Amino acid sequence: MQIERINKGQWGKIRAFFDLRTEEGLVVKGFKVIEGSNGPFVGMPSQKGNDGQYYDTVFAEAEVKEEITRVAMEAYGGDIMQSGPPAGGEPPPPGDDDIPF
Repeated sequence: MQIERINKGQWGKIRAFFDLRTEEGLVVKGFKVIEGSNGPFVGMPSQKGNDGQYYDTVFAEAEVKEEITRVAMEAYGGDIMQSGPPAGGEPPPPGDDDIPF
């Protein structure tokens, strides 16, 4: 898999749009890098329904989604991997060095 096109920017929580080319030559358009509360993640292509909700139009198994995420984060840049809370999810408790007196 490889990124066919990537458009970086800031549109609300969306940080990038990208298209993906599979090894078989299939191009899937409309992936997104989204800044979530637990860090960045890849959003699958979606379409807005009549009820105002967004629904995924492409579905992939967990292993494929992991590969798409890896390829997307490499293309976007390593700095996005460092944003958000640490892997444990919660920030560490304040230590003595954090007390202002």
